[in-house]
Amino acid sequence: MRVNDSTDPADVHDAPDGTGPCAGAGPCRPADVRRAVRRAVTGRCAGGGCPYDEAALSDALLVASELTTNAILHGGGVTAFDVDLDGRSVRVSVSDRSDRMPVAVDPLDEQGRTRVHGRGWPIVCRLARDVRVSDMPCGGKRITAVVPVF
Repeated sequence: MRVNDSTDPADVHDAPDGTGPCAGAGPCRPADVRRAVRRAVTGRCAGGGCPYDEAALSDALLVASELTTNAILHGGGVTAFDVDLDGRSVRVSVSDRSDRMPVAVDPLDEQGRTRVHGRGWPIVCRLARDVRVSDMPCGGKRITAVVPVF
């Protein structure tokens, strides 16, 4: 089920042509994607009375936040995002401008000190049931993570 078919289309998808909630009104923020995830999950339950796992929703919100933050910090900014419901899961996709694949880094630097950054990608991989990275036709990449919530 595509969320934008039954809820608020302007808040759920960022179009590939650069229109949508993250275009024109400034950069896309993690809160924008988290809001779309919450709206999708709670919207389905309001319409059909299906319960969702609050802890799992928190995981999905964290995954959405990390994907968006990583796109901003390492990918040249968010170019689009999608939030879809897929059976008992929510699927969050975030696209950015960079062709570089995400990497997990050692939590310690060469001197044995704790790194300030580098925890987002491992968090995404741990909390999501499925994570895929794909190249975009016009450059950049799209990362999609599926998190069970129902």
